[in-house]
Amino acid sequence: MLILLVEDDAPVSRFLARGLREEGHQVDHCAEGELAYEQGLTQPYDVVILDWSLPDTDGLSLLRRWRARGLSLPIIMLTAREGVSATVLALESGADDYLSKPFSFEELLARLGALTRRAQRAGASALTQVELSGATLDLKARTLTRGECCEALSSREFALLDALLQRRGEVLSRALILEKVWGLSHDPTTNVVDVYIRYLRQKLDVEGQPSIIETLRGRGYRLRSEDKGENKSEGEDQT
Repeated sequence: MLILLVEDDAPVSRFLARGLREEGHQVDHCAEGELAYEQGLTQPYDVVILDWSLPDTDGLSLLRRWRARGLSLPIIMLTAREGVSATVLALESGADDYLSKPFSFEELLARLGALTRRAQRAGASALTQVELSGATLDLKARTLTRGECCEALSSREFALLDALLQRRGEVLSRALILEKVWGLSHDPTTNVVDVYIRYLRQKLDVEGQPSIIETLRGRGYRLRSEDKGENKSEGEDQT
């Protein structure tokens, strides 16, 4: 993999870069956020390892700027911050994974491997395009096209939509989505699932038509079947 390592702590960055290269990866290192921002937009990286604390900006702001520009590659955040709130904040901002310092190098490799396998499964699918409510989802490019408008999906948006597609017509609870897409156990205090459902609806839905993602109060979400009628079942909500 071609990896962008954004870390200003020299001993940590040297250790990580050396270890990753010994594992066969190519590594570009940036110690400053602004330089990393430009590089991330112009180079074909497979993954970014991003530290939260940087000298000229913070990693969270950098992450949000990348996602706002449509950068959809996987991003793993590193931080000395602890607690569920920090993890949720990073994930809600668009991170694909999160590691608290100190962590073992073997755990970082395992997280990278999981991201790689996820990408390989998506790329190995014989089906490359899916029609969704008049839009075309390109599974390889991770883009959504409606007419002449083409929007990129972030890695987390794509993973959420993929989870709904794999069980189309079935109701997925928030707890199940949180586990499948974010790898987190159920946390009733986080609204990260609802936030990303809203992101997807903004890209999928057509004004004046029912949302492609249905909300079933107290139960969860499901992807609307193309042949499903407009009548709602008991407990369903179109919002």
